[in-house]
Amino acid sequence: MSAPRVLDVPRLPVVVDRPLRFCMVTTFYPPYHFGGDGILVYHLSNELARRGHEVEVIHSIDAYRLFVKGLDAEPPPHHPGVTVHGLRSKLGFVSPLTTQQTGLPVFTRRPIERILQRGFDVVHFHNVSLLGGPGALALGTACKLYTMHEYWLECPTHLLYRFNREPCTERHCFTCTLAHGRPPQLWRYSRMLDRATRHVDMFLAPSRFMERRFVASGLGRPVQYLPNFAPEITDTLETTPNELPEPGRPYFLYAGRLEKIKGVQTILPLFLSGERGMLVIAGTGAYEGELRRQAGDSPHIRFLGQVPHAEIARWYEHAIALIVPSLWFEVFPLVILEAFRSATPVICRDLGSPPEIIRESGGGLVYEDDEDLGRQLDRLIADASMRRALGRAGFDAWRANWTADAHIARYLDIVQSARASQRKPNA
Repeated sequence: MSAPRVLDVPRLPVVVDRPLRFCMVTTFYPPYHFGGDGILVYHLSNELARRGHEVEVIHSIDAYRLFVKGLDAEPPPHHPGVTVHGLRSKLGFVSPLTTQQTGLPVFTRRPIERILQRGFDVVHFHNVSLLGGPGALALGTACKLYTMHEYWLECPTHLLYRFNREPCTERHCFTCTLAHGRPPQLWRYSRMLDRATRHVDMFLAPSRFMERRFVASGLGRPVQYLPNFAPEITDTLETTPNELPEPGRPYFLYAGRLEKIKGVQTILPLFLSGERGMLVIAGTGAYEGELRRQAGDSPHIRFLGQVPHAEIARWYEHAIALIVPSLWFEVFPLVILEAFRSATPVICRDLGSPPEIIRESGGGLVYEDDEDLGRQLDRLIADASMRRALGRAGFDAWRANWTADAHIARYLDIVQSARASQRKPNA
């Protein structure tokens, strides 16, 4: 068996002479979250705590309530070293909407400052778009990091998906924001973002694609490549899981949010007849109703709804492959690493960071268009040895590069380097 492929990620010696205190600042956090950024902050916080560090998390319940009403969800289990602060305002949705329009933590400044006064070695910002906007980056005096989980720094919609129709290659920000049904942000036409980012000591790019975008943005801030990770699964099922398709029935898997930009609608026609087995769709979202309408009563397309993390690994394990058909520039989909962790191949559209991950790892296939996708699916169905080889390559790459141990080692390298070179923000 060939040795696991180790990707070209700079490594420095980890020197941490004492446990550190971290504060994660993010708009969305489980259970008040929608995508992979919240999950990644959750994993990072708990993995740091397992290694003896103290972590506090600040997030906005009000921002989540802008999109989801109803009863509070059950929070996931946390390590005792993690403390979570879910901010609520008496004004409710007014707080995040005010931040969206002004770029300032108008109603969240005081609670954030009270927490930061407890003293931290590192304040790590993630998605702060509705928690405090660019104004939040000035809060606190610790070493500051910022992970770019999406394109908020350069795009009002966070997605670089122009007019809600196609990947953005030419800016039309004002009219595009309106096309996405969002109010324009006038602060973006000032120097606010440029001044705010000067308070950050190091920006973190989860993919080479994002790193290149950030360098090209012209902000001129220090950036380090730090890929995402998927920890080993230690959960045990306490509920009866969804039953897998009958033995011998091949299926492909889609896992993720059900939104237009995720491209699930582009792959449905390939499975309506059943010639390629089943398509199993795990996840929920605003576009789910339309996808169900397009799937009709086809017995070859199955919607699972939201699947617990302890259960989703079973679906990866038995799938022919995971399909990532995204229509936007994905930054670094966590589902790719989850598939690799189960030695399952991945097939993705040639757009954004996913094809780079596939080509670096050797863990899957890349397709150009829908016709090409059909050919690639047929190859995977017909060639079991190729499936096993791709799955093994993906697993080896995950084990060598994208485990919690690998990520935390790189993360602490960056933290120590940033703390050593910490500088005062420029006015």
